[in-house]
Amino acid sequence: MNKLQFDVVVIGGGPAGMGAALKAQENGASVALVERNPRLGGILLQCIHSGFGLRLFKKELTGPEYAQRFINRLKDTGVKVFLSTMVLRITPDREVVCMNETGITVIHAKAVVLAMGCRERTRGEIKIPGDRCAGVMTAGQAQHYINIDNFCPGRRFVILGSGDIGLIMARRLSLEGMKVEGVYELMPYPNGLVRNLKNCLEDFGIPLHLSTTVSRVIGKNGRVSAVEVTKVDDRQRPLEGTSEIVPCDTLLLSVGLVPENELSLGAGVRLNPRTNGAAVDDSLQTSVPGVFSCGNVLHVHDLADNVTMEAERAGESAAAYAKGVRGESTADLKIHCEEPIGYTVPSVIRSREKTSVMFRVRRPCDRARLTVISAGEVLLRGKPRRYIPSIMEELILTPAVLQKAEGEITMKIESV
Repeated sequence: MNKLQFDVVVIGGGPAGMGAALKAQENGASVALVERNPRLGGILLQCIHSGFGLRLFKKELTGPEYAQRFINRLKDTGVKVFLSTMVLRITPDREVVCMNETGITVIHAKAVVLAMGCRERTRGEIKIPGDRCAGVMTAGQAQHYINIDNFCPGRRFVILGSGDIGLIMARRLSLEGMKVEGVYELMPYPNGLVRNLKNCLEDFGIPLHLSTTVSRVIGKNGRVSAVEVTKVDDRQRPLEGTSEIVPCDTLLLSVGLVPENELSLGAGVRLNPRTNGAAVDDSLQTSVPGVFSCGNVLHVHDLADNVTMEAERAGESAAAYAKGVRGESTADLKIHCEEPIGYTVPSVIRSREKTSVMFRVRRPCDRARLTVISAGEVLLRGKPRRYIPSIMEELILTPAVLQKAEGEITMKIESV
């Protein structure tokens, strides 16, 4: 058994892990980056479409190009990268137990950054009834087949869910000469970015059916032959007499992402029930001292650039913790959100420095105003504008605003 020691151990080598590792090393920490795959880059390696890097680099890049910029930067640093290495567990006192072809390695860290990313929801999780047959897969799995393995998983597709990866795959399949019968979305509004709705569906004449879901999978000779689709009411209940059969040989699922927090739970990290990610403070520290979280394992992001920027905050905080340099802490300031805001990251503020609060709404609000209240006093009131679930919002709380807050901040969005 090998035993090693680092100031900061980062788990996950995707955009979050690489961003956190680079920032922690830049702030004077010795850093180990542990990745279970044989290459760094994570999901970016199969995202060959453009649209990455616009915010961070002011340039449109593909996923592999975006990842390579960070891979190249890591080569010029002292960050120790462990590839093809699986983390088995993290103890509450920050021992990271790993395994690779050389055996078991135990890394003792002064601080740990969780950056394991997320996974797609499967058919079993959303409980689609019908035949158990080949041809049902997640959109990300199909993306890997086509972009990495050069293998086409079908010829005639139905896509359930209007998340970004489903929209992007609708375009990718069309470009490869496949037939996409349509994208079906349970909610009365799309869940992908507006640019993807335009570029991936409208430009290719692919229909989007809202308030409609796949109610049954129909198989023949062990393979999908069709799906039954049904319209739903405003409470997502099937409407009688609205079902129809859509012939296809493949059903792609783009029905949400789940943060990979099994390791977090084993370390004693408390999760936020709204996000299924860790509950964190303004330094992105979890309920376990010295353990930080960032990226899609914390909450699902819409842009890789946002993942990297958040990860850099986590890396800087982890390095400060490892070196014993902590910002001045005052009384906890809890953040409470009201519908239609679904969650906030962080959920508690411990300093009174400039703080970024990320949040999403649970339903579209065409003309609404964000208001921040504490102890009955309005601290901040935004201008009326539109909010939609597919866009992650950012609220900047200045020291002047935070100094006025007492005990709890309430964030609400009201129609105007």
